This record gives sequence, C-alpha cells and structure tokens, in this order.
Amino acid sequence: MDYKQKIAELIKTQVDLELEDIKKLIEIPPKSDMGDYAFPCFQLAKVMRKAPNMISAELSEKLSKEGFEEIKALGPYLNFFVDKSSFAKTTIETVLNEGDKYGSSNIGEGKTVCVEYSSPNIAKPFHVGHLFTTAIGNSLYKLFKEEGYNVVGINHLGDWGTQFGKLISAYKRWADLDALEKSPIDELLRIYVKFHKEAEKDESLVDEGRMYFKKLEDGDKEATELWQRFRELSLKEFNRVYDLLGVKFDSLAGEAFYNDKMDKVVEGLKEKNLLVESNGAQVVMLDDYNMPPCIVLKGDGATIYATRDLAAANYRKENYNFDKSIYVVGTPQALHFKQVFKVLELEGKEWAKDCVHVGFGLVKFPDGGMSTRKGNVVLLDDLLREAVEKTLEVINEKNPELENKEEVAKKIGIGAVVFTYLKNSREKDIIFDWKEILSFEGETGPYVQYSYARANSILTRAGEIDYSKVDYSKLNSKEEFELIKTLESFKKNIHSAIEKLEPCVVTRYSIEVAKAFNKFYNAHSVLNLEDESLKQSRLALVKASCQVIKNALALIGIEVVEKM
Repeated sequence: MDYKQKIAELIKTQVDLELEDIKKLIEIPPKSDMGDYAFPCFQLAKVMRKAPNMISAELSEKLSKEGFEEIKALGPYLNFFVDKSSFAKTTIETVLNEGDKYGSSNIGEGKTVCVEYSSPNIAKPFHVGHLFTTAIGNSLYKLFKEEGYNVVGINHLGDWGTQFGKLISAYKRWADLDALEKSPIDELLRIYVKFHKEAEKDESLVDEGRMYFKKLEDGDKEATELWQRFRELSLKEFNRVYDLLGVKFDSLAGEAFYNDKMDKVVEGLKEKNLLVESNGAQVVMLDDYNMPPCIVLKGDGATIYATRDLAAANYRKENYNFDKSIYVVGTPQALHFKQVFKVLELEGKEWAKDCVHVGFGLVKFPDGGMSTRKGNVVLLDDLLREAVEKTLEVINEKNPELENKEEVAKKIGIGAVVFTYLKNSREKDIIFDWKEILSFEGETGPYVQYSYARANSILTRAGEIDYSKVDYSKLNSKEEFELIKTLESFKKNIHSAIEKLEPCVVTRYSIEVAKAFNKFYNAHSVLNLEDESLKQSRLALVKASCQVIKNALALIGIEVVEKM
C-alpha cells in the first residue's frame, strides 16, 4: 500500500490543496515513536486562518483511522501511526508475490532513455577508471529499465583520432605478431608506449603518425584494414571484461561511426550563422554564456570531439527519439558537454534540454595515478583478478569446505569492487583500500552479500513453508517493524536514484536492508520457536528480506551468492 497516497487522500477530504502538493509535504519523522508519517500544517495556516497546532488537532479528530493505529496531533504536526499488522501483511505479501519484479513499475512506459557509458579507447587497456563510467551507466540502464522505460545502452567507443596514425606507425615498426595474437591489448599498449618514448628522441615520428592518420581518413586500404584489426582485437578483450561484469550494450557506435555525419553538423551551424572564424578555426562563440568558444573545425579543417558529439546527439534524437539522453563521462568533461548542449540549443533544438551529463570522480590508489602514454596504468583485469584471489583467501580461511568456492569468490570479489564504485555519490573520488573493500563487516558489498546468504541459509534449513497461512500480527517488535518499513521503501529509493541519477541511493539502501535484517536476526530467534505461527511469520519476513536484497543488488549489477 502507498501510505503517502492514502494519507494525502485523507487530508484532501478536509483541505483545499492539490493531492500532489499534499504528498510532497508528507515527511518521515526522525524518531519512530513520533509516528511513521507526519504532515506539517504550516502551509494550511493561511488557507484555514488558524494556527498550525489548532489545525493538526482538528484534523486528528476528523480523519478516518482505517489502516492506522493512531492519528495524533503533536504541535503543528499531524502524526500517523500505521496499523502494523496490516502494514506487515501488505508489504511482505507484495514482496513475495512480485518476487524479482518487486520494486518495478511502468512509470516510464512509452518513454525512451539513451545512456552512453563505458566508452573505452580502442587499442588501449581497459583500466580501473573505465569501471566508474561502466558501473554507473550499467546501473542507470537497469534502474530505468526497471521502471518501464525503453533504454538504449550506448558504448561510444574511442575508435578514431590521430592516435591511430601513431599506432599504425608503431605497428609497422615494432609489432610482435605472435604477442599480438596471444595478448592483443598488451602488445598494442607496448608499441604505443614505445612510440611516445622514441618520438621524444626523434620528432619525425610524430609527422609519420600524422601521415598515417591522414591515410586512414582518406580511406587508404592498408591503414583501414589495420584500424579494423585493432578495433576487432580490442573489442574481443573488452567483451571478456564486460562478460565478467555482466554488462551489455545495445549500440557500439563509436566516434568513427559519425565520420560521414559531420558535414551535416557543419552545414547546419552555417545555416544558422553560428560558425565564425577564430585563429583559423571554425567555432561557435559562447561568450554570452560565460563559456569559451566551442571549436567545430580546427585550423586544418579537421573535426574534433565536439563535432562528433553534436553528430551523435542528432543521430540519437533522429533514430531513438529519446526523452532523455544521458552521458556518463568524467566530471572534468563538464565544460565540454555544457558547450555541446548550448550549441544544440542555439541551433533551435528544443530537445537539447533533455541531454544530461552525469559526471563522476577519480579512481585513486595510495601509490599514485595512471597514464597510458607512460604505461603505468592499473588494468581493470588485474584489479578484478586480485579481488577474486583475495576473496578466495578469505573463504579458504573461514569456510574451506564451501562448495563452488571459486565461483563464489568471483561473485563476491567482483561484486565488492563494483559496490565500492557505487557506494557513495558518483562525484566523490574513490581511494582503494583492499581491507575495507573486501571486509565482511561495515558498509561493503561482501557484508550485504553475506546478509543475503545468512538469510538464505535460514530458509534452506526451514524447508517448505506455506506462506498463505502467516499471521502478520505476530510481527510486532520494534526490530521486525523497522525491517518491514525498510523493505517497503524500496520503490521510493529506486525513484530517488532515477531522479538524482545516483545509483548510490540503491547501493546505500541495500546496506540499510542488510543492517535492519541483522538487527532483527540478532534480536529474535527464527527457527528455534515453539510457537509455529510466529516461526512462519518470521520466515516470511526472512524470505522477503532475501528477495529485496537480491533485487537491490541486481540493480547495481551485483549477483547474490546462496552460501558463503
């Protein structure tokens, strides 16, 4: 039951306010003894020409108490105490009946959302920074999908640019073909790093790189075939990592895809008289908006990122007719996207307002950062492998007889890393601390997964239970009711995550469910009870807790484990 809706409808019978305006005013009191919901009467004072505390007292007498244990005036607030038995029955039965679909809705039906995420550079390793955009985008994809939207996941691959001219030069000079077959990304990275080291000693290499890229742009057969090979080998490696993470895309249209679509962008800007010359380049001036010019064509006539992003935005609107287009790209690119969206707006494209940049912070390690040119990147593959190995060490120490422990270690280890990326606000930097990340205590992925496994083990030991005969009035303790309230708020948290474009809302919610479940479990026996009716009721609560933890973790891209 949507209690906010019910309360709003009750209040609406007595006051002249719109239903949605009433709902927005309803609060959750800071303490449970103050009620489950509260309505502040301050805004009614002018309409009803009475003091707020008089209004709350009057309403407490007039409103129907059906579904509530008590409706009590407390100063200017009208506090609602829900009927615990009815609330428990409605919440738990809804969870059990809807199962994996609990939390979903159809609010997005008929609407399309494009989500651009991951977008690694071809021929370069998939490093730990790429997981930030991948994890956020994958979760946003799942969240919108859960609420009924048609979602288009786009991997805007970095598969074009002068670096490919350098790579062709490096390939022709130093490539080890056997190494390229065995470990393509490693070999491509090796020769790319070598190119930059050699170019520091011989500047003519830079000109050679430019020459090969010009050949690529002109459609030279050899250059194009090498570029296609680099792309295919890279995608093969990337897909291996995506499979580990359970990430999929609907489109792999990268930068190269828009090469034949950029003339149209330039022509459109010229028609609107937006392009002006500046230091030889063609730009859109944005002085009036406190932004530097948006470069569309460089002095030599070459296009840049902004040209491609303008072409991509137009293509996505024409082909997907999106209601919202989301770009999950690092916060340092915020100005770039402000410029691109402003240019679209100046062109008269009213849908520019539906384009949103979702920024995120940096990934840091105690011993420094990353640089592809120098070759000291922290590879995601290595990070995930280390997470799994460290988790397996913990399992071997605590539960060496566990079945399928390698598979369990994989789910927990990779889940722990993903959880770390999505635990806090996306704009906050991440500093890796293995001890914290893999801890089975505190606000971590393993803690939430362990809570699920613990609950699942109770259900396994209990055997078959007839949940149709549960007496929900038995679930009347503080710990039981707090857990039930937490389970009931799942949908609200999903909506909040979508509204804020913040997967951390659901991640932190999963922590709250795990905490509430463990408080309940530590305070009350479930299986060792003489009262069979109470036992069934608590088992229903355990099963509902399992389901909600599983559903919440699924929305952030993490699988549960049945045993730990």
